[in-house]
Amino acid sequence: MTDLSPQTPRTPSAEAVEVRRFWEGLGLPGLIDVHTHFMPERVLRKVWGYFDALGPLTGGVEWPITYRHEEGERADLLRDFGVRAFTAMLYPHKPGMARWLNGWAVDFARRTPGSLHTATFFPEPGVETYVREAVEAGARVFKAHLQVGAYDPADELLDPVWGLLAEAGVPAVVHCGSGPAPGKHTGPGPIGQVLARHPGLPLIVAHLGMPEYEDFLGLAERYPRVRLDTTMAFTDFSEEMAPFPRRALPRLAALGDRVLLGSDFPNIPYPYAHQLRALERLGLGEEWLRAVCHDNAAALFGIR
Repeated sequence: MTDLSPQTPRTPSAEAVEVRRFWEGLGLPGLIDVHTHFMPERVLRKVWGYFDALGPLTGGVEWPITYRHEEGERADLLRDFGVRAFTAMLYPHKPGMARWLNGWAVDFARRTPGSLHTATFFPEPGVETYVREAVEAGARVFKAHLQVGAYDPADELLDPVWGLLAEAGVPAVVHCGSGPAPGKHTGPGPIGQVLARHPGLPLIVAHLGMPEYEDFLGLAERYPRVRLDTTMAFTDFSEEMAPFPRRALPRLAALGDRVLLGSDFPNIPYPYAHQLRALERLGLGEEWLRAVCHDNAAALFGIR
């Protein structure tokens, strides 16, 4: 078990007070956010530049970055919010990049209290070797981005990687839905092929599979180790682009032990607290909120 009790907070901002009021009202010790982005600064600034330019992967939607701060300030802000543990979602867009990112991630995890050591991969020669090295170095979670990487998750080069993660029980957060803009290998079909080969893979579907929500709920219903993160789902921003079908809420409620809080911090076009209130207004109850915002991830990652 990992003890990731909240650090002593700084003088809280009004926003931090609002976030803390949310989880304190649920009787929680804090939040666990499985979908936050930390990566080398020059890479992150290129990501921000892409959002600023309204590139095709954003669907041409205006996307202001709310938390455009330096790395240390961003980590401090999450701790001010009472986020007990968070990830460093990073991902390559070309061969030869993943191993370098994984090296950076080792150092980030060591120097950043509360960070869950995150790693990534790309379909390329040697991928099984460096993924195994990352697992042996203590990686707790992996990130794969099928839209940005533009690769097929069922690529034969990745087959041993999925098998390794399934055997090790290390989850992978995969952006496999077609939002905000579809890619050649997004949607439930390609990742469904992976799950058919590796039914024990601890897969976390990013963004609830937006906009193919119901298809990805179906995968979670079929495979007991599939989970979904809430990243950007139900917010006003996403509801305008890709509304969650209200007929599917009972299915989401029934999967309450396999839904995890994700935010996409810092790359979100609204305040952090809005994601929390968007979950609250679903009306699925406090027990569901406690599980989603903390307890499910605490069980998955052994956080006490």
